[in-house]
Formats: sequence, structure tokens, C-alpha cells
Amino acid sequence: TTLAVILHEIPQEMGDFGVLLHGGFSKLKALMYNFLSALVAILGGLVGFFLPVNNLAQVLVPIAAGGFIYISASDLIPELRKETNKRKSILNLLVFILGLLLMYLL
Repeated sequence: TTLAVILHEIPQEMGDFGVLLHGGFSKLKALMYNFLSALVAILGGLVGFFLPVNNLAQVLVPIAAGGFIYISASDLIPELRKETNKRKSILNLLVFILGLLLMYLL
């Protein structure tokens, strides 16, 4: 699990940074908000670790997964469909497939 989290974090933060830039944030503001959201994630991890509730992960993991699926389906995938350059569209598709393959292999 630790290795999966480590391998996930760098592309995750790069993706978040790109989404913030695409949303109109300046590079400095996007970096600041990305850093603050990472700090909140660490705080949530600590609270979850020290909270004396049995089987908390069984409840929280599906909620988090559903949140990520919702964000990708409602915000990110429609943005990909707006691309008119065929080369960029093919590259987006290949990177998407690569991500699916990596998740399958893990």
C-alpha cells in the first residue's frame, strides 16, 4: 500500500496542478492551493489513523473512490472531448489507456 501511495502521489499532484492552471490560476496560486490541499490530506490521514473506529477504511475508501469517479466523469472527461487537435486527442487517449493499464497491474 505504501508503494502504491508513493507511486500515485507525484502524478496526482502534477495532475492537480495542471487542472488548477487550466482553471485559470496563476502558477504561484496553483502551487499554493495544491500544497494546502496536500496538507489537508495529511491531516485527514492522521485523524483517520488515530480515530478509534473499527473498519473505518471499509466505509471511507468507497466514498473516496466514488468522489474521484464523479470528478473524472463530470469535469475532466468532458474537457478532453473539447480538444479539436487530433494528435492531442490521440495522446490523451493513449495516456488514459496507460493509466488504466497501470491501475490494472497494481
